[in-house]
Amino acid sequence: MKNMKNKQILFFSLLGATLSFASCKKNLPDNRLSLADNTLYVQQNFQPVLGRNTLFANIVQYGSSSRPLDFKIINFRTFAGDPADELNKIYPVSVWKKAYDGTEKSLAEIDEKRAIENHPLFEIRPHSGELLMWAAANSNTLKTQPDSGYVFDIEMSNSGGRKYFQNFRLMPLKERDFEPSYLDPVLGQGTSTSVFPSAVNIVGERTGQNLGGSVRVLFNKVGNGRSITFKFIDTLSQVIDPNKFATTDWKNLVHGFNMVKTNTSVKFDVAYPIPLTDYPTRYTTVFGGQATSVFKFERKGFGDVLEKNFVALNYNIYKQGDWEVTIWFTGEKPKFDND
Repeated sequence: MKNMKNKQILFFSLLGATLSFASCKKNLPDNRLSLADNTLYVQQNFQPVLGRNTLFANIVQYGSSSRPLDFKIINFRTFAGDPADELNKIYPVSVWKKAYDGTEKSLAEIDEKRAIENHPLFEIRPHSGELLMWAAANSNTLKTQPDSGYVFDIEMSNSGGRKYFQNFRLMPLKERDFEPSYLDPVLGQGTSTSVFPSAVNIVGERTGQNLGGSVRVLFNKVGNGRSITFKFIDTLSQVIDPNKFATTDWKNLVHGFNMVKTNTSVKFDVAYPIPLTDYPTRYTTVFGGQATSVFKFERKGFGDVLEKNFVALNYNIYKQGDWEVTIWFTGEKPKFDND
């Protein structure tokens, strides 16, 4: 009888412990993160221009998936389905280690803010899912249009599991070393030999009419250093003295150093690319996407009115070198003298 009573006590004790454990377990929080079906990529096709850093930002709608999330590219392949080993290899790329803000006083100060790291040419930011093509990528290494390019998939994960996004397209375009460019974006061949400046307010010596559409700009890489030289020529390719653009803010024309101005050209030592980043500075357009250089002079026009004359150029140069930028007055010479 006593043994029976002890067995009953033990049974109910075990039952109570089991129920208590189940209740506690039910109330414990679930530490697993969720992966939601409404997380998606809003862009499937990517066509970066090679030779420049291209970030594809704001391409992921995270929906109700729990963060942090981890992203990685998997299964790089050509459009025909062959392995694309060139996209899995590691290459040296230039990376900013400190922020550039346009106040740097020398090439050395700019160089000190950058370092060389090893990365795939096309990679994913591991926690945002953004994609980046590095400037080190070129058409000798990667397939470019009109080739059909590459296909890849993306794996997204957290402690709740994994989700896969498939069949993204990567179709790079050939390098265009400067912008504005006259190169065909697919074929990479020139459709012209020059481009237009961004704005012109200069009248001609003969007609007194605004030269507007007759002014052209030539970009030429003449060496492998780190400099930019500005020149001016007339209709017969005769040099125009830069000093005639007398009210130009030469010191702030470009973020360059060691200016050398002669009666034929103006030269600066510069770091590349130009501009170095898309951060707005005194040397760039309002939003920082392009460098801006304005060449100015004043003259007294009809009625002794002071005219502010200029030719403005918004531009990018992506490839390091010794570049010459020539402003070419193809129609007639600018009128510098007073009326």
